[in-house]
Amino acid sequence: MDPRIATIHIITGILQGSGSLSKLVPKYITKVTETDRALVQELSYGTLRYYPKLQLCLDFLLKKPFKQKDKDIEAAIVCAIYQITETRVPSHAAVNESVKACRVLNKPWATNLVNAVLRRFLREKIELEKKLVKNVGYTTSHPKWLVDLLEDAWPQQLASLIESNNTKPPMTLRVNINHNNQGEYLSLLRSNRIDASATLTSPDGITLKKPLDVFSLPNFSIGAVSIQDEAAQFSAHLLELMPKQRILDACCAPGGKTGHILEYIKRNCLDNSNVISVDISKERLDRVQENLDRLQLHTKLIACDIFETNIWWDKVLFDRILLDAPCSATGVIRRNPDIKTLRKSKDIQKLAILQLKLLNTVWPTLRKNGLLLYATCSILPQENDMVISRFLDCASDAAVEKIELRAGIETSHGRQLLPSVNGYDGFYYARLRKL
Repeated sequence: MDPRIATIHIITGILQGSGSLSKLVPKYITKVTETDRALVQELSYGTLRYYPKLQLCLDFLLKKPFKQKDKDIEAAIVCAIYQITETRVPSHAAVNESVKACRVLNKPWATNLVNAVLRRFLREKIELEKKLVKNVGYTTSHPKWLVDLLEDAWPQQLASLIESNNTKPPMTLRVNINHNNQGEYLSLLRSNRIDASATLTSPDGITLKKPLDVFSLPNFSIGAVSIQDEAAQFSAHLLELMPKQRILDACCAPGGKTGHILEYIKRNCLDNSNVISVDISKERLDRVQENLDRLQLHTKLIACDIFETNIWWDKVLFDRILLDAPCSATGVIRRNPDIKTLRKSKDIQKLAILQLKLLNTVWPTLRKNGLLLYATCSILPQENDMVISRFLDCASDAAVEKIELRAGIETSHGRQLLPSVNGYDGFYYARLRKL
């Protein structure tokens, strides 16, 4: 398959609401040659990163929006505009490839339309810039509702948040301390001519200067290292793991924190601790198992709705709970730029209700004096401090424990890490002790 056709199919799926980048890219990237896969990745992620801005350009150029069944033609146009404005692809090549794509998509009627729209964009882009320069969606490449929430929560940091969300993320590793420590693996990378540096705060993290294929990392296949952002690497340390503990890893997929917990247990000879990992998705748990096999680690994986405690819980209380709650993922937009298109303002309140329900569900499974670590990759207080506040209003046996981290900003109930260019992702932690 031609890489641009594969990209159009991916973007079309997003625009029609039939999938996410994490699902659609793996589906289509295998249909192109290995040498074209980087191009598909670049065009699909890049177009979605700037889609709010590109959509406004399209609205200016079209008399009426495309119907759902013709979203593939919209995808072809916005992908072409992305190439013209943000890459080194020659303008004429971007136009010609998009026109040819209409025929491949069995929509020859659209060839003249696509050609006319793109050539008009080339002629009028300076005028278009002047007309849209005061539009928040155009200047930030974010939906206005999200910009409003970010400005309300983080007015001083708004500009840096927008910049971070619109840049490509760094590739960060978590060193498996059962193989090497941070310094030893850095030396191993350098001996393989891979430029990297230690993360600023996490003792287990390494950031690569340039992303590369994971299997070119030394000893990756035998579990010496995993891909995990620095912000997510604090979970295992904040749980204060000790011998003979029973640990619940709730909503565990995709399993990065699961692996880190198990690495920590093995390194500190806490083999008599017991970890139970629960997630609703059997498919996602299969991927967790594959990663644990690579790491040569084991835990009990249970595919079950966490709300069905009568099914997965044996009534033996836990000493530690990690609740990695489903969220808006507004802290990892740079890794998942389709969030700008797929997420809607109404979703935030729905997620906050779900998060509070999850807390109320797992709290009774925690023993007295036990710790629950609440984590999200959101930077919105509505999903973080506000959820914890509502939980504390009803849970008389819960108390907040202060989180001591050199990273992030202290909040009323936890610690908020904000995404930064070349730094960690956005993440929130709150730690609750059962009285």
